[in-house]
Amino acid sequence: MGARTKGRRRATDVLYAADVRGVPVAEILAQEASRAEHEPERATSWAFARQILLGVGEHRDEIDELLTTYSRGWPLDRMPAVDRAILRVGVWELRWSSDVPPSVAITEAVESAKTLSTEDSGRFVHGVLGRIAELPTSP
Repeated sequence: MGARTKGRRRATDVLYAADVRGVPVAEILAQEASRAEHEPERATSWAFARQILLGVGEHRDEIDELLTTYSRGWPLDRMPAVDRAILRVGVWELRWSSDVPPSVAITEAVESAKTLSTEDSGRFVHGVLGRIAELPTSP
């Protein structure tokens, strides 16, 4: 697994943990940053995870609005928590990360959903992110 894939997975884990535990992402982020300091082999993936987490935090309202609009009948609170986390990472990459091609962001999110969530989650994540990827980008 590449460093960016690991970074996405770490970001998803942090978002999921914060959601399920009902604590701010910043709290889990601080714990993980401390842990990463003592594990040099995590440095590359952690840097990307941190970038994702800070980006998701900065654009959380916009991300959740896009998810609510394009999930077609699936309110955020009805989605499995892991799907919400995966989708938030994917939307951030699609809309605010200029160095990640849309096809890569979608493929990575779908693979995470297939691995971490329900049998139908891969198709669901693909559909939502595919619709969002078709939106015009902001100047």
